[in-house]
Amino acid sequence: MSKTPDFLAQGHDPQDPNPWLASYLDNSTPLPDHVKQAWLVDSSSGSRQYLLPFLRPLARAMIILIQIVKTFIPRRWQQSALLHRILVWGLKRFVSPEANWLILRHFHLGAQILAFIGRNSPAPIETLPLEPLCIEDLRDHLFVKHDINLYNFVIRLNQALRDAGLEMHAPERLDFSMLREPPLALEGMPRGKTNVLDLQSAIELFTPLYQLLLTDNDFWRAANSLQLDETIGIYAAQLLRAPEHLILVNNKHPLVPLSTLRAGHRLVLHGLSSEMLHSLLMEKKREQEEADQEAAP
Repeated sequence: MSKTPDFLAQGHDPQDPNPWLASYLDNSTPLPDHVKQAWLVDSSSGSRQYLLPFLRPLARAMIILIQIVKTFIPRRWQQSALLHRILVWGLKRFVSPEANWLILRHFHLGAQILAFIGRNSPAPIETLPLEPLCIEDLRDHLFVKHDINLYNFVIRLNQALRDAGLEMHAPERLDFSMLREPPLALEGMPRGKTNVLDLQSAIELFTPLYQLLLTDNDFWRAANSLQLDETIGIYAAQLLRAPEHLILVNNKHPLVPLSTLRAGHRLVLHGLSSEMLHSLLMEKKREQEEADQEAAP
């Protein structure tokens, strides 16, 4: 078992309130306690506090330099296999257990959210889930496949709706059967002496690698897939009849591409938005199950 984080073990001091404790106890946004705890442990780490402020400007400077270098490299040059080998190596040896757990969870949550939308759409479509069970599974180009999957989903879904002459709307009864807690244990993540890098620092470090080892088109597509958070949020809100939940979306607007310099920060927001949407859908699933039990004879 993981030890109790300091912000929970120390309790509340009214003369010196802990910001992390306040964030943990706040329930204004949907997030399960065990996920929120892992997120805050990672966010309150020494790596996040002392290393990230130096890494972020260096990483963004590297993005600019790499963009200059790539003007002399063939446009279609890319090394996706090498990229994923480096990412897997870095995650296993340097990234914190909480960050690795959240990264693996993200693939599962994304797959379940797309399956929920695809199955409940007026024109249902099948999805292609990516659900790695360990860090080594990411070696199969899963980071690149994740971005491609998202764009293909939006295209296929809207083609199906157009072909059927339909618009997205809520069905009489929602199917939540694809939603579940991912079968991933935080205790199973690597815990070596060097596994200290927080999620945001790791993402900032890995972003220039993305740019270097992928084509400009692949890198641009990956960075701007983050703005599809609003698109996915709108689909979910339409199915749930709950447009107020769109306030939780931070990556906007898909028709206005942003600079790739802030891709690392936006990727963190993307991960948090996915966690909150999945938590909201799980809550709606529980409500439907409870209503079914009450209505049963």
